[in-house]
Amino acid sequence: SWVINFTDDLGFNNIPSNVQSVHYTNDDVYVSCTCIPGYDIGPWAGNPNTAENQDFCFKITRSPNQNSGNLIETPMGHIGVWKNGVSIFNAKDAFSYNNQGVWNQDALVFEGSSFDECLGHPAPNGEYHNHINPTCLYDDLDDQNHSPIIGYAFDGFPVYGAFAYSNVDGTGAIKRMETSYQLRSITQRHSLPDGTNLNPNQYGPNVSSQFPLGSYLEDYEYVEGSGDLNEFNGHFCITPDYPNGVFAYFVTIDEVGDAVYPYTIGPSYYGTVVSGNTGPQSGHYSIPNNATEKQEYKILENYWHFIASKLIKLHDKKGIL
Repeated sequence: SWVINFTDDLGFNNIPSNVQSVHYTNDDVYVSCTCIPGYDIGPWAGNPNTAENQDFCFKITRSPNQNSGNLIETPMGHIGVWKNGVSIFNAKDAFSYNNQGVWNQDALVFEGSSFDECLGHPAPNGEYHNHINPTCLYDDLDDQNHSPIIGYAFDGFPVYGAFAYSNVDGTGAIKRMETSYQLRSITQRHSLPDGTNLNPNQYGPNVSSQFPLGSYLEDYEYVEGSGDLNEFNGHFCITPDYPNGVFAYFVTIDEVGDAVYPYTIGPSYYGTVVSGNTGPQSGHYSIPNNATEKQEYKILENYWHFIASKLIKLHDKKGIL
């Protein structure tokens, strides 16, 4: 799935673009990337930051496991990586009402005006990222085919676009996956989605034209069964890449392609997360000596096998070639 830069292509500000290399062992994959995509990015209205080379090397397990303990909340900063090496961020924008960490601002609402045409922007450290669907990465509105893998969460489970089989057993028509997070029916922000009643000093602003419903992550509640996906914004299903099934996250959009909360990965990870990918100064693993590098010829080989299979089918159908 990785978009590997075998031809030394340059992106924004003449920085090498996409994934620089992929190495793997029996247990893990090591993805080296600059966090700069191969498509044009910027400008970022009202955002003083600029995209810079992050020189990341993320480690992703090849044998992800469901987390059976306490939920692991997705943290600030990168929570996964798109297939072109750009960072996935969660729905938060790092600020909250009165800086109390109770009513957390939705990045799309409060920072969306600074997103570029590819719906990304740089953080203060220069890390270019998407909080929502990375529209320039793939054909995000193709509703005739199962969406491709567009990234991986740091628990090792894949992230797909919005369209998948209607049934988790890999059957049925292609449909848009719908979130099970719904806006709460509130006019005052005096309680949390889990029913916790807050002290008056923790109240959020009343719902208004200035702070409409959806401005804060706590304006949403998980309503089991109201959509296709669970509280992690995914489900276990058969996909073209995993014929035996896998837990998969899905990007969530509405019928016209606009982003829908929680946008990518839910508020918590489905699986366990290895240390070193998240948190300050993270994402700088050393590639072990026993790791094998993904070579260009393998990708070309797969490409030519694909072309050959198409020609054979054409020959069988029309008697040509």
